[in-house]
Amino acid sequence: MGMRLLSGRRSDVLLFDSPTAASDIAFMLGGQWDGCNSVVVPTRDEVAVNTVAQLVGSSWCHQGDSTALLAGLTTDELLRLYAAGSRNFANANLRCATLSFQNLSQSNLSNVKLNLANLNGINLSGADLTSADLSDVSLIGANLSQTNLQRTLLTRANLSEANLRGANLSKASLNDACLRQADLTGANLSQADLRGAVLDEAFLSGADLSGAKLTQGQLPS
Repeated sequence: MGMRLLSGRRSDVLLFDSPTAASDIAFMLGGQWDGCNSVVVPTRDEVAVNTVAQLVGSSWCHQGDSTALLAGLTTDELLRLYAAGSRNFANANLRCATLSFQNLSQSNLSNVKLNLANLNGINLSGADLTSADLSDVSLIGANLSQTNLQRTLLTRANLSEANLRGANLSKASLNDACLRQADLTGANLSQADLRGAVLDEAFLSGADLSGAKLTQGQLPS
C-alpha cells in the first residue's frame, strides 16, 4: 500500500496490540518496526494511523499512554523476541504469565501488566518496570538488582529472598508485600508505601527510606 504520513513535523512512536500488526503498519506507513509492538513513524497523522490500524484490525496508542495493548503477547513469543534481540515490551499484558527462572535483564517493561504472574528466580536486573502492575506476583529469589521499579504496584507481591540491591523503588506501592530476607542494600525506597509489608531479616544497609510510609515496629531490629 505504501501509504505515507502527510501531516505533522516530528517523529512519533506508536504501540500496537501485536507484533504482526506493528510490522504490517510500519510497512504501510513507511515507519520503522522495532521487532515487537513499536513503530517509529516520521510524522504524527492520527487519521492515517487510524485508517491503517482499522485495515489490519489493530488497536494502538502513543508511547507513554497508560493503556496496555499487547493483550495477545504470549510468554513463548516474549521469550522468542527477547532471544532475537528485542528489549522493548512496554505496555505488554502478561497477566498470570509463567516466566520463572527466565532472563529478561535490561528489558523495557514499563507499564506492563504482570499481576498474578509466576516470576520466581527470574533475572530482571537493570530492567525498567516503571509504573508496572506487579500486584500479587511471585518473585521469590528473583534478581531485581539495579531495576527501575519507580511507582510500580507491588501490593501483596512475594519478594522473599529477592535481590533488590540498588533498585529504584521510589513511590512504589508495597502494601502487604513479603520482603522476608530480601536484599535491599542501597535501594531507593523514598516515598514508597510499605505499610503491612513483611521485612523480617531484610537487608536494608544504605537503603533510602526517606518519606516512606511504615507502620510502627515494622523495620527489622
